[in-house]
Amino acid sequence: MKKITLAVIAVTTLAFTSCKEKTTKNDEIVAEKTVKEENLSTSDSKNFDITPISHASTILSWDGTTMYVDPVGGGSIYEKYNSPDVVLITDIHGDHLNVETLEGMNTNGAKFIVPQAVALKLPENLKKNIVILDNGNSADVAGFTINAIPMYNLRKEDLDKHPKGRGNGYVIEKAGKRIYFSGDTEDIPEMRNLKDIDVAFVCMNLPYTMTVENAASAVLDFAPTKVYPYHYRGKNGLSDVEKFAKLINDNNEFIEVVQLDWYPEMN
Repeated sequence: MKKITLAVIAVTTLAFTSCKEKTTKNDEIVAEKTVKEENLSTSDSKNFDITPISHASTILSWDGTTMYVDPVGGGSIYEKYNSPDVVLITDIHGDHLNVETLEGMNTNGAKFIVPQAVALKLPENLKKNIVILDNGNSADVAGFTINAIPMYNLRKEDLDKHPKGRGNGYVIEKAGKRIYFSGDTEDIPEMRNLKDIDVAFVCMNLPYTMTVENAASAVLDFAPTKVYPYHYRGKNGLSDVEKFAKLINDNNEFIEVVQLDWYPEMN
């Protein structure tokens, strides 16, 4: 499997001096507010920034394009960031789709990438630049290829939480670099069988998605170069992401686990 080595550089400002930082050797994880990723193995390397907002909400700035993933929390949160060129929404639940937030942001130039179930819940004013992707389909948007990956529950008692075919995970691809957002899912075969993923964002919270152990097992199967645990707040608080990191690095020291500050309100 082709691998692309990535280096991570913390972008620190006065606003982020309270963030904790650790190295990422073995079972340790690093907590940062924003990181700048750089593909160092190719001559045409492209920098991109990852900014965690909260839970599943993420801003990805890549090669001059700004992508919002599952933006929720109110439009004012996003005022200090560049307006989105692409908005990706994974599912219909309120921690992924919030129409009030979307209408409170400047999305005039944005292309929306959504599953059909999300499209049905968007008002007409947000459907002007919409691309509907079913699981397994892809679209070329703003110079990127965006692939819709299945996301669903496996446990019989939770099949109705995220039924197969309703929501999308996404693999975003450009110039050989592949970034995966899991959305709300358990450790499904479609995740375990992913190939050549450079950076993965993987959920782990009960009872909605999967356990830390199952998330780690899936990551060990598809072996991304780097993995960010995200979406890890459940009914009983935050999942044990340090355990997640240890499970991975005890079995594969070459997978780098990076922890961003997804829940600043709980610090």
